Amino acid sequence: MTEHTITTVDELYSVYKQPGERAVQKEIRKLDTHFRNFIALSPFLVMGTDGGDGTADASPRGDAPGFVTVLDDKTLAIPDRPGNNRLDSLINIIRNPAVGLIFLVPGINETLRINGRATISLDPALMEAHAVNGKLPRSVLKVEVTSAYMHCAKALIRSKLWDPEVQVERTVFPTLGQVLADQIAGMDAEQSDAYLKVAYKENLY
Repeated sequence: MTEHTITTVDELYSVYKQPGERAVQKEIRKLDTHFRNFIALSPFLVMGTDGGDGTADASPRGDAPGFVTVLDDKTLAIPDRPGNNRLDSLINIIRNPAVGLIFLVPGINETLRINGRATISLDPALMEAHAVNGKLPRSVLKVEVTSAYMHCAKALIRSKLWDPEVQVERTVFPTLGQVLADQIAGMDAEQSDAYLKVAYKENLY
């Protein structure tokens, strides 16, 4: 049997309803008081980028609540902490500055979605403003907001993301060192886990 795929917007809306008036009207183009407060409470976001060549990337960003700062009604600043130096998101931003952000706050089922255009800044004052324990970020992403809105809670309610009763035991999934050892010839699981233990303790900033 041939799989039927949707290839046009008209066909898409033959399956889905048109968005409700409230869903359209809730999108605004600035960071109002509510959005500023949500960002100040958020310790975690996911950033989507587009490489402009048919590839895409979604990358987590996390730190203490308020690690993302609001510079003005249209601009965010996101410090880039030490990572694996693949730089997938940053390379994509150089090629195509469009970004999509989803902010999460533990205990709140609604999320904040922001779309915009990012630049990679090494401005000394901006870097210093996002230092932790005297350590500067590698760079700071400045995001010019083009749209922002709250996303309803259905996905997080269905997933029970914040419910401690559904948290899995860590032992049900292999350690990252073991995963890498299974995927990369010659990799030692115990050595990888030992390296990661040190990195998680000493190289967060």
